[in-house]
Amino acid sequence: MNLAYIPSPSTGVIDLGPIPLRGYAFCIIIGVFVAVWFGNKRWVARGGTSGTVADIAVWAVPFGLVGGRLYHVITDYQLYFSDGEDWVDAFKIWQGGLGIWGAIALGAVGAWIGCRRRGIPLPAWADALAPGIALAQACGRWGNWFNQELYGRATDVPWALKISDGPNRLAGTYHPTFLYESLWCVGVALLVVWADRRFKMGHGRAFALYVAAYCAGRAWIEYMRVDEAHHILGLRLNVWTALIVFVLAVTYIVISAKIRPGREEIVEPGAPEAPESSDEAEDADASESDEPEAAEAEADAKPDADADADADAPKADGTAEAAKG
Repeated sequence: MNLAYIPSPSTGVIDLGPIPLRGYAFCIIIGVFVAVWFGNKRWVARGGTSGTVADIAVWAVPFGLVGGRLYHVITDYQLYFSDGEDWVDAFKIWQGGLGIWGAIALGAVGAWIGCRRRGIPLPAWADALAPGIALAQACGRWGNWFNQELYGRATDVPWALKISDGPNRLAGTYHPTFLYESLWCVGVALLVVWADRRFKMGHGRAFALYVAAYCAGRAWIEYMRVDEAHHILGLRLNVWTALIVFVLAVTYIVISAKIRPGREEIVEPGAPEAPESSDEAEDADASESDEPEAAEAEADAKPDADADADADAPKADGTAEAAKG
């Protein structure tokens, strides 16, 4: 018997009058706002214009939602197209089921369209948005908590997730893999922010680091899950996907660093210049603070020089008179 555990909500829907507020959808919406807000701050710091991230997100988000749902339906087709299942449920996105792989892939297509319309390089925009996407995933995973889905193996650890009896699930306490992935995504966001500041990552490498770091965590978290999934050589399909995408992301970082080192100087044509870095600002402040001191030193030295000149003047006149006499 577990004395401590994480309870699951009794329902994933809160009715606000005639409007049903679904926990899964609410978490997705919160994640999108967090990604756009944080991405905008990073884009402005890189020299872009405020609001550009949101303008491009108008293209990226719908494409991402469609791509995420398509990936889920294709890889778990038996949930919708096998005997006894209703294929109409494939369109009920509020019941859960978004594949991050499809969301990122098709979302990138939407982002490319938006960037092309604004004359902005897609890799620079992706670098600015990368940690925000990780934070959005951290928020979105709590939607699985509302739906009581995507949990791991049975366990009696104090942080176990209590699941109630329901369709395709048995009551018990399980590993809260949704929580593990949420915390991992927060760590990924912090890693990308730190690495980007430390190494000045550009040309899509910050985004590739996010992809690689997320895949590293997704592989072991996916391995813990017990929900139905297709297997290849004994491993879940998403484990193979995470491993392959991880290798591709690391390869891109290495090759891109050799071909295009450094960071883009201009990320948005016509935008104001990027703010000075902290080091440059400190040097500027130091030089400005030194100017008054130099002026004071010069002012102090000038009277001394005048005094010396006055002291030497009579001697010069006396010498001239002696020579004359």
